[in-house]
Amino acid sequence: MTLASRVPVTIITGFLGAGKTTLLRNLLQRAAGHRIAVVVNEFGSLGIDGEILRGCGVEGCKEDDIVELTNGCLCCTVADDFLPTMEALLDRADPPEHVVIETSGLALPKPLLKAFGWPTVRNRMTVDGVITVVDAPAVAAGRFADDPEAIAQQRAADPSLDHDNPLAEVFEDQINAADLVVLNKTDLLDADALARVEDEIRHTAPRPVQIVRATEGKVDPAILLGIGAAAEADLAARPSHHDAEDGEHEHDDFESFVVRVPEQQSVEQFLTLLQDTARRYDVLRMKGFAAVAGKAMRLAVQGVGTRFRHEFDRPLAANDGREGRIVVIGQKGLEAPAIAKALGGTLVTA
Repeated sequence: MTLASRVPVTIITGFLGAGKTTLLRNLLQRAAGHRIAVVVNEFGSLGIDGEILRGCGVEGCKEDDIVELTNGCLCCTVADDFLPTMEALLDRADPPEHVVIETSGLALPKPLLKAFGWPTVRNRMTVDGVITVVDAPAVAAGRFADDPEAIAQQRAADPSLDHDNPLAEVFEDQINAADLVVLNKTDLLDADALARVEDEIRHTAPRPVQIVRATEGKVDPAILLGIGAAAEADLAARPSHHDAEDGEHEHDDFESFVVRVPEQQSVEQFLTLLQDTARRYDVLRMKGFAAVAGKAMRLAVQGVGTRFRHEFDRPLAANDGREGRIVVIGQKGLEAPAIAKALGGTLVTA
């Protein structure tokens, strides 16, 4: 099968909270009738992003066009979950014209790229492009920068430490794999700060990469689709911190859990509670849903560090109840019981 006849695949990657789902939702809303299948992968057992996309109201976006994989990252579950999903999409009576994969914010793109060399898919699909979404304010704040003093202290405490900064490693791997970088949330920075962030990205990238500025993940689909990179055949140009590893990468540096929260008295009080908890316990990411007293709509919240966004996204169904669920993600060692207590909720156990 020629490259032109293979189903193109776009991989959307980027760190926790960069705006991948928002970018994807905007893309689907402007897809102009193309048959696009979406594969969403999340770190943690509770799927949030897939539900957001299913409720996007996009004409022609059918329920079975969105496939959700949870409890791990695609880079860690390629053989078990990802490849069977791709094969099932290709074997449909009406296969998609394009597949878009939204990875977990902790996923490493390169193992996923390597999967497209597997015999069952390599002659039927090609990676049209890797799009890395970057949270501009997070980069400007130094979230992914190495702290030499902190690294020295960590190594003194643990001589076996095999890497410096897990956040920096994931961020750099995602930049290294990119054919296009979408610099998101640019409305939150001034021109000088944006220029510094772009310089940092160009310094990190191993090769020249196009950078597109965006607000609210709004990018012309013509820029996102049709890149024609055939990225699966260009692996050497996309170095990874884990190239020397023989096997699948495990995210031992990060963990997640789900907190069941009661009905909230007000949006403002709940957002303040989330911000205070994120600050106190150095949480990387919180996202989920809650009910608010006197409101018939469900409140959706998305947080990166202490920056939160919210919206009433859909009516609460009669069987939804008034309890909410919040996914909490951070570096290993999160004080889960204390965080659940701080949120006024309880931990959800398997």
